[in-house]
Amino acid sequence: MKKILVADDDVHIRTLLRHVLTREGYLTVEAGDGREAVGLMKESTVDLAVVDVMMPQMDGLELCQYIRETYDIPVILLTARQQLSDKEQGYLSGTDDYVTKPFEPEELLFRIKALFRRYSVASDDKIRLNSLVIDRKNYEISDGNDVFLLPVKEFELLAQLAQYPGRLFSRSELIELVWGADYEGDERTVDVHIKRLRQRFAEYQNNFIIRTVRGIGYKVEMVNA
Repeated sequence: MKKILVADDDVHIRTLLRHVLTREGYLTVEAGDGREAVGLMKESTVDLAVVDVMMPQMDGLELCQYIRETYDIPVILLTARQQLSDKEQGYLSGTDDYVTKPFEPEELLFRIKALFRRYSVASDDKIRLNSLVIDRKNYEISDGNDVFLLPVKEFELLAQLAQYPGRLFSRSELIELVWGADYEGDERTVDVHIKRLRQRFAEYQNNFIIRTVRGIGYKVEMVNA
């Protein structure tokens, strides 16, 4: 189920959007200002952000820029301003779409669904473990500006587990999927690679855990998702 952040200092707007989005099957988290929104995004995974431009503490343009630099999610800016220069500033900050107040909730829903479709196509090669992004195309794992370059088999093993969080893979399955059906080595190589992955990402246990199921194999579990 997709989770949408609604950041707006107008409680009436937040309440309206909560009802509309919940009715459509989305989960919502709400923030009254930009700083609160940043804190919420650090606590749990958000799939899209609807952000008001005029907010205290940190305004919507600053928040949008922060999101664009830190996360790979779509952003819609809400504003009462209609000048072209204001819209230009919004797009320069990294927004994907721009909605002027007052707006029809149904129009916002159309735009949200369109952005989810667009991002789904663009992110086929990317897997998210909360703040970590696994880029299968470029063989990179990133957390904001931090980039991890892993040995190929470690990367492929983590990507395979992360693609299906909660699913248990046996050692033999992982050998076939990562090393290939013609691999003739010992299945314990999986254990060695899992140990290395746990060591590399020891500081990210608030994002995900690689769980051992004794006698069978391994699975990835999301934390605070």
